[in-house]
Amino acid sequence: MFKNLNRAAAFIFALASLALAASPAARALGHAQSATPSTTQTGTQGGPQSSTGSAQTATPTATPSVARSSGDGHEYAPLLEQTINYKDWSFKALKDGSPVDLRDALKGKKLVAVVYFAPWCPNWRAEAPVIGRLYDKYKASGFDVVAVSEYATAADARTYFDSQGGAPYTVVVESEAREARDQTTHYGYRQAAGDQRRWGSPFNVFLEPAKLNKAGDVLTEKAWVVGGELIEKDVEQFIRERLGLSEQGSVEPCKSEPAKAELKKQ
Repeated sequence: MFKNLNRAAAFIFALASLALAASPAARALGHAQSATPSTTQTGTQGGPQSSTGSAQTATPTATPSVARSSGDGHEYAPLLEQTINYKDWSFKALKDGSPVDLRDALKGKKLVAVVYFAPWCPNWRAEAPVIGRLYDKYKASGFDVVAVSEYATAADARTYFDSQGGAPYTVVVESEAREARDQTTHYGYRQAAGDQRRWGSPFNVFLEPAKLNKAGDVLTEKAWVVGGELIEKDVEQFIRERLGLSEQGSVEPCKSEPAKAELKKQ
């Protein structure tokens, strides 16, 4: 009987030993299993998302630098002599609808800027004050401006100039709808000049009447063109040279420092 008890006790002790030995392994396995979901979750949600966010921040999608209709972007262009085979034309005056012949408008002038514009175009609205200043400054010396309205009704063009106090120079109308773009002479000259803008407003052509062909439809094979907004300083220098004013009216440097003015408190 005692032998049986001893055997039973030994058996129970052996089972207990096995249970104690297995317990750390089970705990380790339990820790490993509990750690696996945490690692997977962190890797899937935290790791890749953070990595993707960094990549997006480091390499954002490039936005083309294009002049927008909001008027925030300019389209300045250089003054270039280009072959455009510029032709005579006759368009209706914005003021009263009477015909205006370009050859007649050029008579008695030394330099004429033919400015194509769309009344709704923000780039034209940015250039308008510039061409206006140049006209006012040099009209007495033989400079003139003829503006050609495009892609808007005559009423729209009239409304724009009325909002500016009236047009100081001659304005004519070639087209009155955007659908007419590809059929205008304006579009043809832009293509010849390599102007890739959609509407090409403003587009400036400078003509020297004394150098134009005396007969025929083509007034000149080559003309000075600005396919965008005028760079005022460069264009003014060009105007002065063509009017023979380049050496006149130059500003002399100060020979001595002027006395400092006293500021009065308001």
